[in-house]
Amino acid sequence: MPEAPAMHIDKGLDNTIIGESRKSFIDGQAGVLEYVGIDIDELARNSTFEEVVFLLWNDRLPTSSELESFEAELRLEYPLSQGVIEMIKGIPHEASPMHVLRTVVSGLALEDEECNDQSFESERRKAVRVLSKTPAIIAAFDRCRRGLEIVDPDPNLNIATNFLWMLNGEVPGEASARAIDVCLILHADHGINASTFAAMVTIATQSDMYSALTSAVGTLRGPLHGGANERVMNMLQSIGDLDDVEPFVMDSLKNKTKIMGFGHRVYKALDPRAKYLKTFAERIAEETGNTDLYVLSTRIQDIMDREVGAKGIYPNVDFYSATTYFSLGLAIDLFTPVFAMSRNAGWAAHSLEQHQDNRLIRPRCQYTGDHAVEYVPINER
Repeated sequence: MPEAPAMHIDKGLDNTIIGESRKSFIDGQAGVLEYVGIDIDELARNSTFEEVVFLLWNDRLPTSSELESFEAELRLEYPLSQGVIEMIKGIPHEASPMHVLRTVVSGLALEDEECNDQSFESERRKAVRVLSKTPAIIAAFDRCRRGLEIVDPDPNLNIATNFLWMLNGEVPGEASARAIDVCLILHADHGINASTFAAMVTIATQSDMYSALTSAVGTLRGPLHGGANERVMNMLQSIGDLDDVEPFVMDSLKNKTKIMGFGHRVYKALDPRAKYLKTFAERIAEETGNTDLYVLSTRIQDIMDREVGAKGIYPNVDFYSATTYFSLGLAIDLFTPVFAMSRNAGWAAHSLEQHQDNRLIRPRCQYTGDHAVEYVPINER
């Protein structure tokens, strides 16, 4: 009889490699993040979100004609059906936008005749539909709860610009649109994080892309994952004045209370996504009259660098993305949905990769209960 393979407990799977991927590379010690080998800072400065999605889905950068064709494919899927619009209108206005997004993404399968087609081409088309429609879903719900008419998407605009158009009913300035575009690039993928893993586990059962992306949205909602940027903004608002920063940080450190937006499960150096975003956050804060908020943020970072920087606790991408989103006028509870809008790219990339070389993901756990416990009839208990 063959010997059983050796097992070991790796709580949180920190030291477990579940497979191989060409999508993104992370070196947490050196503070490196690459998409298909290209440094994230270079992409943030030079690329667009649509080009990054093509890169993640095809493992290479597109030619001009390929990018134009891909953008056209995405824009054809911008509009929401009347059935989806009615679904959004029927949702209670006090609902959490992440609950709404999870529900409506799942609902997209109900009107797709290919929803049970498990071919690679079909799953890719579903990924395109979800990526393209997510901005409209978020914007439509936000306008409904504010008592405003839903704004139809404009097929002449890219994803970032179109999102702000549908949200606010006016075409945004170039700087604002580029700020969203940069944030989408920075959040597009990040290895096998919790939500990506959830999507992979789902697609590995030979379920469908809608189910995989629904699983991912539900996972991202957690405050230990995507919800952290909302808590950063709540923290900044709770501090108030610049003079209150030092007492707040020192008291938090003394009481071992987490400073939101600092530290990362992977990075022991500065989060590479935060480097360029900090510069961009400053520019957007100045242009939108939110300089005080940016100064407050940098003061927190200065104190944290002084007190715990030597321990490898630095700002992560959530810290300055919160400042950027708030400066652009986004409601705080839309921060995580915008994260999901971006991470659709990575979720689909890894799900498609899993689809092409699939094996059911089935980890074990160490049983710690009793054995041979006697069943006691109910009348004797």
